[in-house]
Amino acid sequence: MRWNLRLTAANKGIWKASELQRSLAEHGLVISAGKMSGLWSGQPVSLKLEDLDVICVVLGCEIGDLLVPEPDKVRRPGEESGQQAAVGAPVPVVVPRRRDGRSLPPR
Repeated sequence: MRWNLRLTAANKGIWKASELQRSLAEHGLVISAGKMSGLWSGQPVSLKLEDLDVICVVLGCEIGDLLVPEPDKVRRPGEESGQQAAVGAPVPVVVPRRRDGRSLPPR
């Protein structure tokens, strides 16, 4: 996921983190300067769903405006880093085994 707060805020005419911080506080969400800096300039470490609701109300946006999926960054089974798995390539079958050598119960 890509965090897109800064661009979303700019589209609504908010150009400074302090402006957004004041607007959020007016709606009951008080954020420290340090956390606001993290939200504004990069990926947030953590964020409550209730806080996302307030941010969306203040910016008049949807959650999809703030969180942009990046499916190409997801590593898929059988895929080495930087390579994509071939379409139709067989997926290895995982067979559970006990460590002590005894057989598993029948299915």
